[in-house]
Amino acid sequence: MFKVFVSDKLGQAGLEILEAADDVEVTVNTSLDEAGLVEAITDYDGLIIRSGTTVTENILKAAKNLKVVGRAGVGVDNVDIESATRHGVIVMNTPSANTIATAEHALALMLSVSRHIVPAHNSLAAGEWKRSNFGGSELRGKMLGVIGYGRVGRAVAARAKAFEMNVLVYDPYVSETVAKETGVELANLDEVLAASDYVTLHSVLNEETQNLINTDRIALMKDSAVLINVARGGLVDADAVATALDEGKLSAAGLDVFAVEPPKESNRLVNHPKVVHTPHLGASTAEAQRDVAIDVATQVVEALRGDKITNCVNLGFSSGASFDRLAPFIELAEKIGAIQAAMAENPITSIEVEVLDADAEELLKPVAAGLMKGLLASDYPGLINYVNAPVLGQEQGLAVSRAVGIGGSYHRNHIACRVKFDGGQRTISGVVYEGDKQRIVQISSYRFEADPHGPVLLLLNNDVPGVVGSAGTALGECGINIAEWRLGRDEARDEALSFVNLDRLPSDDELANIKKLDPVVKAIVLDL
Repeated sequence: MFKVFVSDKLGQAGLEILEAADDVEVTVNTSLDEAGLVEAITDYDGLIIRSGTTVTENILKAAKNLKVVGRAGVGVDNVDIESATRHGVIVMNTPSANTIATAEHALALMLSVSRHIVPAHNSLAAGEWKRSNFGGSELRGKMLGVIGYGRVGRAVAARAKAFEMNVLVYDPYVSETVAKETGVELANLDEVLAASDYVTLHSVLNEETQNLINTDRIALMKDSAVLINVARGGLVDADAVATALDEGKLSAAGLDVFAVEPPKESNRLVNHPKVVHTPHLGASTAEAQRDVAIDVATQVVEALRGDKITNCVNLGFSSGASFDRLAPFIELAEKIGAIQAAMAENPITSIEVEVLDADAEELLKPVAAGLMKGLLASDYPGLINYVNAPVLGQEQGLAVSRAVGIGGSYHRNHIACRVKFDGGQRTISGVVYEGDKQRIVQISSYRFEADPHGPVLLLLNNDVPGVVGSAGTALGECGINIAEWRLGRDEARDEALSFVNLDRLPSDDELANIKKLDPVVKAIVLDL
């Protein structure tokens, strides 16, 4: 049974998915502070949060069995990603479920400030009829500057174009190809700010984007420009924006998010006459609440079962619909890493990888993570996974570099790994056939086609007659059945290497008897 803790309010549709899973035990408690969650989380495999819970280092240390944190929403700035990665905890978000709701809210704020909806409503509610006080402006023909062109930014741009707005985009991670495909123009940040009548923020919050809109950046903007923020409050220097509104540099602002939520009384933007603000309602639609709950519950269950890893922000490579394609390569790389670690005569100092495949660029990072997990598994028994393996490897001075031609293979769907250690080096290659069939095809100069699954005996011996018979007899005397025997020869060295699949691993004493056979140079067992 997988134990899942839900610490923030989650839509009923998501809870029903968790409750219907016969291998999941779910607990819901939305009233805990950090200390309470530290005490409660110890035995849980999964944690589902929204924006109310902050997943701290203390919580992650206490969560001894935690494998997945699922964030029902886009932003994960309330999760200590670095600590989660070090602890091998997958952090997921649900970036698509609330895209439309958030984009529509951005447009709602734009329309509201442009047509003075709030003050006009309040005036009429007070018994007034002052039409001349609320003359507005149209969106048509205006320039919209979109800062951050991810899912929400693109949805806002598409809807703004329906209002016949012109769209200018700043996003350093978006290519000209994407811009052309979606019908927008790219520019640098200063150019976007200077040209835009409306500026809408859709960036992630990090050290680089903290207070992105500050006094200096506001000075670049058009006089009487409008600022919209439905992303993260920390993107905006609140005092700088308030001053710009007071002085008329900005004509209005529409804000759904604040650096501190709920905002403090000292926040000058709260109740400002030129600000329309809402209490973080971007994703607060019935449809978004339903979809985000379904997505996070499904993703967490799939990840715990090992079926699929979707929208992981700290895995280091993309996953989701293509994970079925990636998985066999990752698993094969892990097994190659385990064999390298078992056969290395001294500590490994260098790791190189080669990927020969039509999707080589997509496969490189997952293969590297798999290799590192296999290489370090014996050093961190039960503690290492694809998330923390690269980090732990770096701490040991190990990193995977890309190489060309190390495997010397004509195979497609081929990966090769060369490691170096004091006194030597070793190359191991593998191939994925027919979508998911994994085979080891090379260990150093020895070529064969071996199945890297289950108990395996690696037997290096002098290439003389009778070795297969004597080793097979020794295994038979131990009651160990041989499932498959693959052998490669190095005629120049007069040695042979066997990759023997067994029904069970030999005991230490049984392995010692095999090592005593005269032609045997080395015998290693491992469970793949």
